[in-house]
Parts: sequence; structure tokens; C-alpha cells
Amino acid sequence: MATEIADGVWRLDCGGVNAYLVFDDVPTLVDAGTPWDEGAIRGGLSDAGVDLSAIGRVLLTHYDLDHVGTLAALTPELDAPVHAYGFDAQLLRGYRTPPLGNHKGLIQRLGGLVTDLPELEIVGVRDGDAIGSFTAYHTPGHTPGHVAYVSEELGVALLGDLVSESDGELTESGWVISYDTGAVAASVRSLAERAPAFDVACVGHGDPLASGGDEALRRLAATL
Repeated sequence: MATEIADGVWRLDCGGVNAYLVFDDVPTLVDAGTPWDEGAIRGGLSDAGVDLSAIGRVLLTHYDLDHVGTLAALTPELDAPVHAYGFDAQLLRGYRTPPLGNHKGLIQRLGGLVTDLPELEIVGVRDGDAIGSFTAYHTPGHTPGHVAYVSEELGVALLGDLVSESDGELTESGWVISYDTGAVAASVRSLAERAPAFDVACVGHGDPLASGGDEALRRLAATL
């Protein structure tokens, strides 16, 4: 099911996790659900009136089973570059494996057993890169290569799992699902300082905020 939460911004509800469709300079898919969410992604795009073949790029906030899971299943209709950062891009390419010495790395290892890697172009992202109207902000902690994308033009922030939503407020990624909670807190504070104003906060888990997104991020940052 897809819901338009702001002009040109659609939430693709996959049940326990969100993906998004953003009409930027090209139709942009943001994250891609679990390996079992192919029907939800395809159905959501159809609800939004977009053919899978029309997607011009994928913005990946990070490598986790519930954010990259359907990419392989969506090809060959999906034929678009996937933008990912650093270590997480290396995981998506299959060049590296998550570390067993970190509890979250172990979780990712287990998730990798049921996650096929996509045969798509993986484009490395750097902090500050402009991708369409979005700027990439490296926000490590949940994963080493977690990245948020903010469009000043659209007033939209794609926050992935840096934060989640609960009762209309944002909460930082917790220990169980993070590589480093100290880095998470630093990333929240840094993004609140660096990012331009935005209304819409698109989160991986919970309900996206259709207004006041930057204020909610700053409120959270002030507590960390």
C-alpha cells in the first residue's frame, strides 16, 4: 500500500519497515524492504502510478536485510543505479562481509543468508554529494555506512534507521540494532546542525512526519 505523505513523496508501507518513492528530477526509490516485500514494493509503486522500469535511481540509506531485501527480486524491470555509502556499499557489492566481532554485524551475517545481492550498478556516495536535489550526509552508528539524504528544494529528509518514530517524536537507533550508539548520538547531533530546514522526515520504522521534521530532529539532538 502506498500513501502520499507530501507532494511527490509516497510511503511504501511494507508492514514492519518503510520504503519511499520520491518524485525528484527522476522517480527515486528509497530503500527496498525485506526479501519478502516484493509484492508490497511493486503494489505501492503501482498505487503511485509508477512503473518499476521508470525508476531512475535508488537511494539506499544503509545495508540491512529490511532495506535492501527486494532489490534482487525487482530486477530486471528495475534497471537503475543504487547509491550507497562506504562500508555498506561494499557489503551490497559482496566485496566484504559484516564483522562477527560486533553484535549488529552478526545480525547482518544472519540476514545475509536470505538476502540476494542485486545485479545492479552500485554507485559510491560520499559525504556532501549532491544526488538530484538531495545532499548526502554520512550518519554512522546504526551501520558504518549509514547515510541520510536531505533535499532543501523539496523540504524532505530521508533518515533511514538513524532514528525511528514513536508517538509523533523521533527516537535514536538503539543498542540492539546499532553498531555504535555513541556514533548514532553524534550523527543525530551533526545532522541537526548541518542539514537545511525540512518539513518531511521519512523514517525506516514508524510513521513519517509530514511536517516539523527538522524541529523533531533538533529536539532529539538536544537530549543526546
